[in-house]
Amino acid sequence: MDTAPLYLEPRLAPRLAALLGAAPFLHALVDALGSPLNVLVPEQIAENAAGFRSVYRRHHLGGQVYFAHKANRSRSLVRRLTTADAAVDVASLGELQRALGAGFTADRIMATGPKDPAFLWLAARSGITVNADGPGELEALAALVRRYALPRPRVLLRLREFETSGPRTLSRRSRFGTSVKALGPLLDLLERHRDSLDPVGVGYHLDTTSPDEKAIALEGCLRAMDDLRSRGFQPRALDVGGGFGVGYLAHAAQWDRYTSELTAAVMGRRPPLTWGGHGYGLHAEGGTLRGALSLYPAHRPVAGAAYLDALLSQPARTLGRPLGTLLLESLYDLYTEPGRALADQCGLTLARVLEVRHQDAGPALVRLGMNANDVTLEDHGILVDPVLLPRNGGSTGPPEPAAVHLMGNLCLEADLITRRTVFLPRRPQPGDVLAFANTAGYCMDFGATRAQQQPVARAVAVHREGGEGTWRWCLDEEYWPVQEYGPINDPGGQS
Repeated sequence: MDTAPLYLEPRLAPRLAALLGAAPFLHALVDALGSPLNVLVPEQIAENAAGFRSVYRRHHLGGQVYFAHKANRSRSLVRRLTTADAAVDVASLGELQRALGAGFTADRIMATGPKDPAFLWLAARSGITVNADGPGELEALAALVRRYALPRPRVLLRLREFETSGPRTLSRRSRFGTSVKALGPLLDLLERHRDSLDPVGVGYHLDTTSPDEKAIALEGCLRAMDDLRSRGFQPRALDVGGGFGVGYLAHAAQWDRYTSELTAAVMGRRPPLTWGGHGYGLHAEGGTLRGALSLYPAHRPVAGAAYLDALLSQPARTLGRPLGTLLLESLYDLYTEPGRALADQCGLTLARVLEVRHQDAGPALVRLGMNANDVTLEDHGILVDPVLLPRNGGSTGPPEPAAVHLMGNLCLEADLITRRTVFLPRRPQPGDVLAFANTAGYCMDFGATRAQQQPVARAVAVHREGGEGTWRWCLDEEYWPVQEYGPINDPGGQS
């Protein structure tokens, strides 16, 4: 039986690794602003956007990279993107207001998701692109345009339930968009509102990272573009949504070993690796392993911009040529909506260690100054170790690996930061800080609440002077992508 520590070390890009190396700076932030604390790195999201743009250039495609704002509520990330070659995808009235306030112009904003009347009104009034979820939104949008004599808004049709010939590929059912089987009536609607709506293209949004499903959907959208053209419209953009994935772990071998040992624990062939024997979707039944592992593939060799590159290079199942080539031949722009992938390596969540309760047998219980809603890695099926930042440098002795259970600060049995046993390089002490890396994409504030009057994490934006110097910070809402704060010199009209 293998009893060595089962580490799941986070993948760290240079910028985030350097930040974690500045432990005194991070401790000072927690001392000043409390635990939990979200730390954003706006420069990283600009670098990620540039990575996606490089794929566009490689395939000679135009279009937009829309950051899915719902992945993170940060102002600093959105404001930094205004100065990058990127756009923003908003899914609520509040997100649209924030995008406009950050400095995005209408041609760089797209509204997606279900839209209430106020959201639809501001979308129409501001002139942004509307990715329509169904015929009801199109009817309502056309009515607003006519009633208030607004310019024709650009609209995309979100489609779903694509089909293909040959071997059947199962797709996850989605409640968003319109079935391609109902495309005919949707085009009839557009013809009735030809004077009020400008259909610029079609798209899809699949809750999967399966390249085969995405390729089938892209082919289906190409056929839908032909249908639009046959009705006399001039579509010019195809939206492939998001779902490009993120690699959270540094080592594939650690991931493979952990999942193997978890299976052995579920089958009773080694001690449990989780609180209460939780199996992450697996269970033993009569000596047989049942169920399916419900975890995000945390080590992904191809993710983000590289995934988009692979998708565009993939041959279409029925049309033969690479999907990127088909887009280029049709002179179509490509729209993408990365959320998690653009927020990759853009931040971390800090929590102070409040109590370490030693047990006669088994892992120690470590209570943190946060709860499970503050860092929802496990809600998304993501298993990754936090980074231990000892207070004042920690013990001077040799490190001894420690197995711990991480508990939250709510008076609930279910408030577990992680269900699994976490292995740390040494046992933490009260006052230490645990840093959960790479939480900016959906795991930092997506589920945060004020349950039991516990504080919600404040957010700060950080940057290094000159790229390599001292770390500086400001409150997230105070960040603007202007680093020069010196006095403005007025030459008084002299040359």
